[in-house]
Amino acid sequence: MSLLQVRELFPILNQEVNGHPLVYLDSAASSQKPTPVIEALKRYYEMDNANVHRGVHTLGSRATDAYEGARDKVRQFINAKSSEEIIFTRGTTTAINLVASSYARSVCGEGDEIVLTPMEHHSNLIPWQQVAKATGATLKYIPMEPDGTIRLENVENTITDNTRIVAITYVSNVLGVINPIEDIARIAHRHGAKVLVDGAQSTPHMKVDVQQLDCDFYAFSGHKMCGPTGIGALYGKKELLEQMEPIEFGGEMIDHVDLYESTWKELPWKFEGGTPIIAGAVGMAAAIDFLSDIGMENIEKHEKSLAAAAWDRMSEVEDLVIYGPSSDRAGLITFNLGDIHPHDVATVLDSQGVAIRAGHHCCQPLMRQLNVSATARASFYLYNTEEDIDRLVKALIKTKEYFDHAIG
Repeated sequence: MSLLQVRELFPILNQEVNGHPLVYLDSAASSQKPTPVIEALKRYYEMDNANVHRGVHTLGSRATDAYEGARDKVRQFINAKSSEEIIFTRGTTTAINLVASSYARSVCGEGDEIVLTPMEHHSNLIPWQQVAKATGATLKYIPMEPDGTIRLENVENTITDNTRIVAITYVSNVLGVINPIEDIARIAHRHGAKVLVDGAQSTPHMKVDVQQLDCDFYAFSGHKMCGPTGIGALYGKKELLEQMEPIEFGGEMIDHVDLYESTWKELPWKFEGGTPIIAGAVGMAAAIDFLSDIGMENIEKHEKSLAAAAWDRMSEVEDLVIYGPSSDRAGLITFNLGDIHPHDVATVLDSQGVAIRAGHHCCQPLMRQLNVSATARASFYLYNTEEDIDRLVKALIKTKEYFDHAIG
């Protein structure tokens, strides 16, 4: 499938914004949805809509087959050993909170350590702050290099025999850094620690193999990988998930209920109380089929090429500062343009039909480490082109000219 054919499958891109053809460069926040995903959701609601696991009628059976089939597609997509290791959640945030609340609070205590990095999204920071407050554990941070990368030497020096959890993003949503998860997991396991990976920015953009990474938990969202909002997944090694207690209670996650005691279903259903996100799972499965047909290796190659081209062309814009490593980075560029506030940059770009992100990107500690209050971010996906980058650069030059003239 050619790039042009891929773009034609995203109806939302065929529109004008403020009189200009839309250039969507905010996929790190949420990706657009292709026709196959939209049609899968429509077909489910038109033909198969029913609750799962409970009914014996035909629609209930179809819905159950679609839901559990989606679970197996997730398993295959990240190469988990078993579908029992795949828990459907509302997204990355919910998945991380599940591990923090159920697993970490049961294994952490006074004197134990939780190791993070300063580049973590708030969703992979605040839950661990709460665990530390509740258990008396200590938060520790692996130092970053000036370009935002981390050295394995510093990982070795930060993780100790007192470390219980290492929670780290695979790809930084600000810096574009790709962290060496496999090496970090090896170091953590040598000290008896468990590793949780925030895969929100990696799963949509590169091939993920949780067995090769040897992480203990892996969390990601559907809406960043061409799927619907409100659906995500937690992978956990079976032996760990079996030890964990559910944190939501109600229908469907139970085995036996008495007036005073209850018991839970087996994996994965003990963590999926209530009516699950059935349509979301169906849409996520369709997104996985779509991405798999294109090939994750092809997507990664395309995005890295776009990021390299964007780095080169944006570096020529006067007074523009780019954050993160200059090479081996994911498909996003975070930057500031002189003294112009990022929100003003984003507003002027929007007037030219170019959609980017501006703010702290849910990474306030990282912003402080970069000595800025906010940044602008352009993020690329399989439907973006070098022409989009040209439009971005032209809009940035216009933005600078506009503010230089206004100040002058």
